Amino acid sequence: MSALWLVVICIGAGAIAARFRHPEGLVPGLNWWVLHVALPALVLQQIILLEWSNDLLFPAVAMWLVFAGAWLLISLVGRWRGWSRGQVGALVLTAGLGNTSFVGYPLIEALRGHDALGVAVIADQLGSFLALSSAGVIVAALYSGLRVHPAALAKRVVTFPAFIALVAALLLRQAGGLPPVLMEVAGRLGLTLTPLALFSVGMQLRLRASGHDLGPMLYGLGWKLMLAPLMIWGIAMAIGAPPASGDIAVLQAAMAPMITAGILAQQHGLAPSLANHIVGIGILLSLVTVPLANYLLGL
Repeated sequence: MSALWLVVICIGAGAIAARFRHPEGLVPGLNWWVLHVALPALVLQQIILLEWSNDLLFPAVAMWLVFAGAWLLISLVGRWRGWSRGQVGALVLTAGLGNTSFVGYPLIEALRGHDALGVAVIADQLGSFLALSSAGVIVAALYSGLRVHPAALAKRVVTFPAFIALVAALLLRQAGGLPPVLMEVAGRLGLTLTPLALFSVGMQLRLRASGHDLGPMLYGLGWKLMLAPLMIWGIAMAIGAPPASGDIAVLQAAMAPMITAGILAQQHGLAPSLANHIVGIGILLSLVTVPLANYLLGL
């Protein structure tokens, strides 16, 4: 319960701090530390410690299925409702890609314990991150009318610090891991991810949606917070996925829209207001819906 309170307090503190004077570049600085230091350290530690099995592939595949389902559903609903290409593109990105790291890791740890983070990392790095860096960039380019450059996509993936840490961890596993002192250092650096990431999330929250955005946002959040985890739960039941991987896949599928996906939509001019608001409102709602999903999984 204390870990869940940490999530709420850190987001709330960030939201309050954003209303007062603060150092210029604070949010980019926090994000830099999280992405270049804390997240790679956490990935390195968790993947080295993780007991690998083929069941761990399901959480990663599940994130791709959530993205594919969002693309199909939003495209069909958008055509029916007469949404603009910008609105459709923004919703595919934000409703298809979950906040499986900045919000996902803290919530998974709060609800399932520190040992569940290894599976959450697999879902995030091989699922959400790769989907964002490849299919997400393609969607942003298609709906904004830009060209896609495969070499740039590949470079973006292989130079991302957490992906480098993932590859390094897989190699180190074969070599016997890291010395205990370095594992402890990686663990302590990884512990900074939760408070700093959530404080940054709180500082970026935007909650006042216009009437023009409300309809599309409800469809997007309906998919991301309810239908997507329900779909992954059904698939997990059908294939007999063990709870250690199946439940984490469901919870990661239920996470709020990804902040980076919203930024990607804004950078490409895809309904910036809609992208901004669905991320902020989705994060707050997920603080209720994800624990609810976890409770239902335990019934």
